[in-house]
Amino acid sequence: MASSANTNRWLPAICVSALIATSILSAQELPLAPHAQVIPLTPTPGYFTEPSIAVNPANPQQVVQVFQDNAHAAYSQDQGRTWQVVDVAPKNFRVSGDVSTTFDNQGHAFVSYIAFDKLGTFNYWAHGATRNGIFVRRSLDGGKTWEAEDHAVAEQPTAPGIPFEDKPYIVADTNPKSRFAGNLYVGWTRWRIADSQMVLSRSSDDGKTWSQPIEIDAHPGLPRDDNGAAEGFDGAVAPDGTLYGVWSQDNDIMFTASRDGGKSFFPARAIIHTAPIMFAVQALDRANGFPQIAIDPNGKRLYVTWSDYRNGDLDVFLSYSENGGKHWSPAVRVNNDPIHNGADQFFQWLAVDPTDGSVNVMFYDRRKDPENRQQIVTLARSSDHAKTFSNYAWTEKGFESNGVFFGDYTGLAAYGSRVYGTWMEKAAPEPAETGKKPEEGEDKNAKDAKPRPRGTIVVVGTADFGQ
Repeated sequence: MASSANTNRWLPAICVSALIATSILSAQELPLAPHAQVIPLTPTPGYFTEPSIAVNPANPQQVVQVFQDNAHAAYSQDQGRTWQVVDVAPKNFRVSGDVSTTFDNQGHAFVSYIAFDKLGTFNYWAHGATRNGIFVRRSLDGGKTWEAEDHAVAEQPTAPGIPFEDKPYIVADTNPKSRFAGNLYVGWTRWRIADSQMVLSRSSDDGKTWSQPIEIDAHPGLPRDDNGAAEGFDGAVAPDGTLYGVWSQDNDIMFTASRDGGKSFFPARAIIHTAPIMFAVQALDRANGFPQIAIDPNGKRLYVTWSDYRNGDLDVFLSYSENGGKHWSPAVRVNNDPIHNGADQFFQWLAVDPTDGSVNVMFYDRRKDPENRQQIVTLARSSDHAKTFSNYAWTEKGFESNGVFFGDYTGLAAYGSRVYGTWMEKAAPEPAETGKKPEEGEDKNAKDAKPRPRGTIVVVGTADFGQ
């Protein structure tokens, strides 16, 4: 038995450990996002992933959300309080997805998506690719109805060696003083047999016609849908019409800009070195930290977010530039749980409110689960130009993600101090059915019924910091 002197010797260390434990526990308890609401758009689970969301700056009552599979849109006419879902999938292709949405300066809504019949070889999409393309459809009434005609941004007929067009993201110039106000831009990955390219097309006639795609990367990436490829385009347009673009390639975030409405671009260059940007997460086979870019309303500060595992577990980061992307700040850690605590944060999305300049970042967050399997959705917000972030719980009950495809991204928009997020959740499994007569083909000797998996649901969350 230890002497009292030896026992007393450990008391300071025990007190310090208790303080650290208390600090960690308190860090796990997040305040709820103000006036938070979470609304399921797909009450019946399915293969629903990769949502995007946008607010109409000409009428902020109108919000459009899109998701796959196949392409769907949802619209709200009351700032996200109620929603209706509509089908926007093309009828002449078997599959459509990789959706994104935006509003232009006329208040027209657009959805961009890929369409194809069959994928090529696993993760090597250009190998054995069949006909595929990228298309845009328009709504003139805030997403309630969509024009029947879709417009091809790029289209590949079935032929040996054709590329596969993938992961498009649409951006609009809504700046009234821009020379290119009304322009639409779509950037995406073009998978080829030997490599991957980052390409971009523009439209100056409300999405009816699109320019021949131009390559905007400094050099092609690797040809598989994995680390080393050119993937994850996102763009932002400054008040003067300058288009900025980012994506991931070679464990770096690549950056470029166009000052002539997307006709030509400055040479792309690496601005931030990351750990590998695609990764497996416990209980989720595929996730990534593809970057997003946004701009302050005055056009003086650019923001870029991403996630990587430089700290061991996955964290969400932000960097900013005050000189048009020439120099970037050291990475700011957006999630505020203790560093190196083994909790993953991933699938972030960024939105800067054009009315109040707040910087908003949404992500999946596992800080509440010691086993690092279940996640909630967290909203981080900065009102001091991204110097500091407050974290808020958008959802409180954790959910797992094993056994389902979660896609490659979530979505976030902000306007008038109101924030709109959209993400996927794995639906709770149906209860096990016991005492039921086995159907044909079932094991009649099975002793224990197991819960049946139910796929994913897509939800929209709203939070209001202006009330």
